[in-house]
Amino acid sequence: MSEYNLKVSIAICQRIMSGKFAKKKLCSERCPFRVVMDRFGDKWSVLIINTLSENGVMRFTELSSSIDGISLKMLSSTLRVLEEDAFVLRTVYPEVPPRVEYELTSLGREIVSYIKSISDWAVQNIKIK
Repeated sequence: MSEYNLKVSIAICQRIMSGKFAKKKLCSERCPFRVVMDRFGDKWSVLIINTLSENGVMRFTELSSSIDGISLKMLSSTLRVLEEDAFVLRTVYPEVPPRVEYELTSLGREIVSYIKSISDWAVQNIKIK
């Protein structure tokens, strides 16, 4: 997803939440809102972005140990998709053994405030038994 498409999707989300989008069909496959929800509907993308926002630059093993319950395969595939969508920057250093670091891009940092808003809402309103 390009940075432009994400900005459009965020604007649509804001319009939906403000009630200005009530007459539009939201479920078409090409709807930017649906694209965003497809990306962030899985639990790992949001947790990875949140972890990187709190810790800054991290190596793969640091991310793995920071996110409870994620398999190495799932972490690897989710990071790959987040990198393709320009939310995460992957830097490989030509060392032996190879060193790979992950950090949020400007696009990734931009979406953090929305994730934190949802997190704050959840803490205030969802009671865990």
